[in-house]
Amino acid sequence: MVLERPEDEEKWLAEGIAAIQQNAFYMHRALDANNLREALKYSALMLSELRTSNLSPHKYYDLYMRAFDELRGLEMFFKDEGRHGVSIVDLYELVQHAGNILPRLYLLCTVGSVYIKSKEAPAKDILKDLVEMCRGVQHPIRGLFLRSYLSQVSRDKLPDIGSEYEGGGDTVMDAVEFVLQNFTEMNKLWVRMQHQSQGLGRIREKQEKERSELRDLVGKNLHVLSQIEGVDLEIYKETVLPGVLEQVVNCKDDLAQYYLMECLIQVFPDVYHLQTLEALLGSCSQLQPTVDVKMLLSQLMDRLSNYAASSPDVLPEFLQVEAFAKLSSAIWKVIDAHAEMPVVGAISLYVSLLTFTLRVHPDRLDYVDQVLGACVKKLSGKPKLEDRRATKQIVALLSAPIEKYNDVVRALTLPNYPRVMEYLDSSTNKQMALVIIQSIMKNNTCIKEADKVEVLFELIEGLVKDVEGIAEDELDEEDFNEEQNSVARLIHMLYNDDPEEMLKIICAVQKHIMDGGPNRLPFTVPSLVFSALRLVRRLQSQDGEVVGEELPATPRKLFQLLSQIIEALSSVPSPELALRLYLQCAEAAGNCDLEPVAYEFFTQAFVLYEEEVADSKAQVTAIHLIIGSLQRMTVFGVENRDTLTHKATGYSAKLLKKHDQCRAVYACSHLFWVDSQEGIKDGERVLLCLKRALRIANAAQQMASVTRGSAGPVTLFVEILNKYLYFFEKGNPQVTSSAIQSLVELIKNEMQSDSTTQDPASDTFFVSTVRYIQYQKEKGGMMGEKYEPIKV
Repeated sequence: MVLERPEDEEKWLAEGIAAIQQNAFYMHRALDANNLREALKYSALMLSELRTSNLSPHKYYDLYMRAFDELRGLEMFFKDEGRHGVSIVDLYELVQHAGNILPRLYLLCTVGSVYIKSKEAPAKDILKDLVEMCRGVQHPIRGLFLRSYLSQVSRDKLPDIGSEYEGGGDTVMDAVEFVLQNFTEMNKLWVRMQHQSQGLGRIREKQEKERSELRDLVGKNLHVLSQIEGVDLEIYKETVLPGVLEQVVNCKDDLAQYYLMECLIQVFPDVYHLQTLEALLGSCSQLQPTVDVKMLLSQLMDRLSNYAASSPDVLPEFLQVEAFAKLSSAIWKVIDAHAEMPVVGAISLYVSLLTFTLRVHPDRLDYVDQVLGACVKKLSGKPKLEDRRATKQIVALLSAPIEKYNDVVRALTLPNYPRVMEYLDSSTNKQMALVIIQSIMKNNTCIKEADKVEVLFELIEGLVKDVEGIAEDELDEEDFNEEQNSVARLIHMLYNDDPEEMLKIICAVQKHIMDGGPNRLPFTVPSLVFSALRLVRRLQSQDGEVVGEELPATPRKLFQLLSQIIEALSSVPSPELALRLYLQCAEAAGNCDLEPVAYEFFTQAFVLYEEEVADSKAQVTAIHLIIGSLQRMTVFGVENRDTLTHKATGYSAKLLKKHDQCRAVYACSHLFWVDSQEGIKDGERVLLCLKRALRIANAAQQMASVTRGSAGPVTLFVEILNKYLYFFEKGNPQVTSSAIQSLVELIKNEMQSDSTTQDPASDTFFVSTVRYIQYQKEKGGMMGEKYEPIKV
């Protein structure tokens, strides 16, 4: 093949097209005049332009299509014997007198198609004659296009089942043999083009690309074979497949072998591939070493997988031919034979095999694990994968069982599953861990066995522990938070109705998350604590003091475990969160009537408050949480309760800001009056708290007056008034109507004072409170009588 300059090619193509158009004009004029001799003369001259060797395949195709379009009119003329007055048999002989072989054969093929249609001779004889005569052109490009023309004009005239050309000695086998012979000759011409490639580097690449562009001319023959209705499984198995594979293997050209095998896989029915799997796979091992066999096998397995998924009725066919055993054996032979095959190539084969296995043998977990084990064997001795394509394939391999079963638990039973994950780099490992967690959440999968939990947390280790080689500041905060929230949600999906097994699950989770470091524990520890408290609520009817030796899962044992877990969190440090969890545990212990345990949790909460909570806002929040939790506790005796309430009131009075002190102190009043407990109704201490809060409010007003020149709003006074009204209605004898009257007068005086800062919100608050008092008075009854002395 001589490489010409592009501008020369364009010039020769233009000249060729012009010559075709000119001769076609004279040909059509002869056709209109029914002048056969002149028509043949100018048609031969027109077709002589296809003898050029100066054009690339792409340009030659343009020239060929111009001639092809003109030949349609000539074929119509040949069909009408009344116009040219020559029998089709004589016409078939006449066109063979053309001077040059290429025009002669184009005309012969054109007349031959009309000859077959006339049925004056057996179709098989004409087809055989045409395919043999075309051997006269051995130039690769000219020969390929000539045979392509033969295939085009004869494809609708093949003796096929249901065809008008069948019978009278013409059979489907004649059509098959004709197409196979034409395919063989075309492939030889196509392969021969590689030996005409000249030059090096870019020039040779261009020539190979041009050769590749002609592949469809050869592949169309396989498509024609697949469209012949009479080609059943038997004919395909005995004639078509051996003939095609023989040509593929013997051509020794990597481009031709890959393309033709790809065509073979794509154009013939899946059931044919399944029934001839052994022959098809056997030929793969005979291909050239440079052929991408892994891609061919992947395409074959993908087609078979889709076929298996199309209907459950076809699955017995796969079992009958032992498809898995044959495919897996072929894959392992290919991988062993291609030691230099990149890891990504081998893994992609395993992905296709696994997809096939999951569709054909979804119940055979041993097959799935066998594929994963083969992948481990391929990866053994290699470091963690850094090739992004390879890691992507590993993720696809590991995701396939999860997506198929929608059940992570089944994947956890595969011994080789975690072994494959070990070869992922830390980043991809975390991505895969998230895929696992998302599957659990999406399918609402509850993991009920401690051993499965162990395997699960080994798989998601990259999310629950610090990874070597990645600095904390390299992690995106938003991504990190989302990851840890996923782990926290996962913990709530670990549950078993059996208390002993549930305790084992909690211990297994604790073992894995305790090494999570200061950034992870605040996310994961609360979930574990509430999971344990859920178990405590189920066990709270049991006596934790007595049966501890016989039944490990007791409330007391769980509280010991919880104390260890929260202590780890408080040392991170995350004291505010730890304090909240201590209070939750204290309330749970109270519900289980474990007073010493509840007291210990409150003690830990106070210790954290004293030693770790330094921020003033955090202190305010913490003290209100402590007061609220303590108020709900019913388990404490007098001594313990007094100790804790004394601590709470003491800390309330020591808050930094007077406003915060006041609110915390009047909140403490609820610690001495609890409706649900008859023994806790100490009216005097309630009044002491309220009076102390009032003094602090006064002090706050005075301080504001000194520092800012005006007193602050009366909000605190109105809030205290509402507390007075609450305890007044609850029947506290120490809170009298006269005390309320005095407080109302105080607020009115403060509001009328020039030094008081006017605040619409405070004024509205007070007006609403006064309206409430008035409402109670007007309502009448016992409560109305109590409110009657108060003048507002």
